[in-house]
Amino acid sequence: MTSNRFAMAVHIMTLLDVNEGERMTSELIAGSVNTNPVVIRRIIGMLSKAGLVTTNAGVAGAVITRPTDQITLLDIYNAVSSPTQDELFAIHEKPNPNCGVGRNIQSSLEKAFDEAKKAMENKLSEITLAQIAGDVAGKINIE
Repeated sequence: MTSNRFAMAVHIMTLLDVNEGERMTSELIAGSVNTNPVVIRRIIGMLSKAGLVTTNAGVAGAVITRPTDQITLLDIYNAVSSPTQDELFAIHEKPNPNCGVGRNIQSSLEKAFDEAKKAMENKLSEITLAQIAGDVAGKINIE
């Protein structure tokens, strides 16, 4: 399964958007995410490497690099997903080759899991950061 980095990254990006114009330190962001600032800096580094945010040495905070209606959840997911990370669904490694099911389950599961991952990625590509930030901002205004 994937880590919670994706949810944290969306949280960070939403926080940056909702507080547009404010330079938010990793400490402030960590307070909202309820994690360590080091974790926030790592995730911001990944977002920066993907070109979704920019940071300046010696200056606190990150800035979103393009309009949020042009950033999809898939962009964020790809930014924080590691190529060495386990797949969305892990397949057990050593089923019994002497069993008909054990011998064939992996290829069947791989196909099904690949289709599920593609469906998830298609859905994430349809949802923008602007939609998430708008939804969150609307809820903040209700409180």
